[in-house]
Amino acid sequence: MNYKFYFGTIIKSEIQTNNQFHLIIKIMKKFTSGIIVLFIIAVYSGCGKKEESKSVALNGGIKGGGVYISNELENIRSLDPVGINDVVSHHVSHQIYDLLIDLDSSLHLTPELATKWEISEDGLTYTFHLRSGVYFQDNACFPNGKGRLFKAQDVKYSFDRICDPGTGTLGFDYFKNYVVGADEYFKEMSLAKKESREPKINNVTGYIAQDDSTFIIKLKKPFGPFIYYMCLGFSYIIPKEAVDKYGKDYFQNPVGTGPFIFVDWKPDLELNLKKNPNYWAKDEFGNQLPYVDGAKFKFIKEVSQQLLEFQNGNIDECYRIPNESFKAIVTPQKTLTPEFSKFRLQRVASLASQFYGFLTTGKIFNNEKVRQAFNYAIDREKILKFVLNGQGYMGAIYGIVPPSMPDYDVKKIKGYDFNLEKAKELMKEAGYPDGKGFPDAVLQINSGGDRNIQIAESIQNMLKEIGINMKLSIIQFAQHLDNIDAGRADFFRLGWIADYPDPENFLNLYYGKNVPKDPTQISPINSTRYQNPFFDEIFEKAIATTDMKARYDLYYQAEQIAVSQAPMMFIYYDEDYRLLQSYVHGYPLDPMHRVNFRHLWLDK
Repeated sequence: MNYKFYFGTIIKSEIQTNNQFHLIIKIMKKFTSGIIVLFIIAVYSGCGKKEESKSVALNGGIKGGGVYISNELENIRSLDPVGINDVVSHHVSHQIYDLLIDLDSSLHLTPELATKWEISEDGLTYTFHLRSGVYFQDNACFPNGKGRLFKAQDVKYSFDRICDPGTGTLGFDYFKNYVVGADEYFKEMSLAKKESREPKINNVTGYIAQDDSTFIIKLKKPFGPFIYYMCLGFSYIIPKEAVDKYGKDYFQNPVGTGPFIFVDWKPDLELNLKKNPNYWAKDEFGNQLPYVDGAKFKFIKEVSQQLLEFQNGNIDECYRIPNESFKAIVTPQKTLTPEFSKFRLQRVASLASQFYGFLTTGKIFNNEKVRQAFNYAIDREKILKFVLNGQGYMGAIYGIVPPSMPDYDVKKIKGYDFNLEKAKELMKEAGYPDGKGFPDAVLQINSGGDRNIQIAESIQNMLKEIGINMKLSIIQFAQHLDNIDAGRADFFRLGWIADYPDPENFLNLYYGKNVPKDPTQISPINSTRYQNPFFDEIFEKAIATTDMKARYDLYYQAEQIAVSQAPMMFIYYDEDYRLLQSYVHGYPLDPMHRVNFRHLWLDK
């Protein structure tokens, strides 16, 4: 994983990290004692034995039972919704909690705890009609350990917590400036704590439990994509009793209304869930969800080790394929090779873009013709074929919004194809014929990902064709981001995956008002520090428009303005791959890799 995945969440970079397995191997090379060998066997073999349970025939030819075993390449940070800002925590939490509204595998809104919703004509009032007969999971926080009925007051409590600094919330930035009373509540709660007194405000006035089955949100100003905030990991619904009982330890004692009940968590090793027998959802055949008896998450950090465990049958899926093994597993036609044909392959265009950014306020890349020339000089198809080995959706020849964005036609954006002559012409117009006189420039990339380095080296060679001798600087990820945010990197690599399926989440990277007026301050969102008042005007009009078609038409206009001025050099759009055991069914891979075990079943 990566950097921020605020689920959103934003992945600002794709990193293939080293891990504990590598550390252990280094120890083995240094010390060859039998104890260490036994330890390795215990960690990566013994504790990975599959748990079996009897299969049960269900309606529709589906089978129930069994324990599904998956793996995550990173650790969990928190299972408390207010602290979920990483993809792994979201993967696990999504099995424990429910949202008001979820996204289906095509990233379209679908009812969950809210059966229907309305948005007022002025875009300021959101009314959610809640599902009846939903119970929280059985837990010791409730009388006699039996879960109670879910109500609108639980929604208000959960959303109030997002705006309470005392919870350690990581989600408040999404709701501030929009929800009535959110800013005031956050400020007062912070001040009361600082002054050691009771707060004068005890809730967010814009969150209203009108009755047990109706929840309302009031906004200060319209914001078209706001409905997607209901799908963020911060927005899971929890009971107050659980937080009261477990206090600061709630992050590892989660309670929700979701399909699976938390059992235990051994950090760095495994996390176990069991089926919620009282889950409210049924499938189209009348079967109660989920189908499996339980789920286990393992935490093998190395992609190649994950693949080995999958091949040995110790885990049921392998998300992501090692780049060096890709050609041996996937054919050019995107099918499995004979050696791997006994497994199932899933692939989907990811809602993510990989790009290089130019510091537009710097002395080197403040000339848009230079930036345009760099874009034309890049042969993206060659990078896909020979560097990524085909492990990418397509070259980024349009804009920053990827083709997988629902209902958004990226072909309406005129981007950059490979045109060496055009690149040379633009460099000449910029005053650098054949690159002569161009200042010394450095491409900064993060360490920790061989693929990232290989791409950079390939681009370095391509830029030589227009007379540019670009140096590479490979630094630690944390310093990489610090340099970018502080404006200390003129040319740098980044990646972006959507928090939610609205183009605003990508176009916000161009928004000039995200750039601080003081150039010494950090600019973590608009890292290129690109500013164009015409873009800002259209973008602001777009996000204030609740009608999706009208909003998207404005997005097209705004994106074209930014793409034409080239504050970024787009490289490729991501594609996700997942291998499954042949007996795994009902488990789609969606463009945002939202993990959902509700309809998953095992035919063994």
